[in-house]
Amino acid sequence: MKNFVAENATIVGNVTLGKEVTVWFNSVLRGDYAPIFVGDRTNVQDGTVIHVDHDISCVLGNNITVGHQCLLHSCKIEDGALIGMGSIVMNNAMIGENSMIGAGSLVTQGTVIPPNSLALGRPAKVIRELTPEEIKGNKENVDHYCQLGKDYLDGKYTEYKKN
Repeated sequence: MKNFVAENATIVGNVTLGKEVTVWFNSVLRGDYAPIFVGDRTNVQDGTVIHVDHDISCVLGNNITVGHQCLLHSCKIEDGALIGMGSIVMNNAMIGENSMIGAGSLVTQGTVIPPNSLALGRPAKVIRELTPEEIKGNKENVDHYCQLGKDYLDGKYTEYKKN
């Protein structure tokens, strides 16, 4: 599958997309001060903003879900993680492999979330380790968004036409 980038998404500056990436409607990836890297099969959902601070890149690994209306700023998200809707991840924070950040959470500057963890709150705190079923569910979500991107590329969904 080619990458799907919604028509009204904005990608500008030093941004690198891996393979089978989907960037959904009204998202902004702005790599003006430092690079942004988005790994293979990662989905950046509607209304998300990814930006960078001076000389601090933002790196998203492979097979990541970034939920609707998130803000990622000069952080590192490792493979298989899920960032819940409306969450904020600040400078130099790191989200470990297969971890999940609960919807509406704030991961403050420099925070490190260990692999396979569920973290939530404002500020986000680790609550517990994820179950194998939850990690599997995150992988299934990635598969779903890859298929959805393919469906859009194939013209399955069209814009609403006003009468």
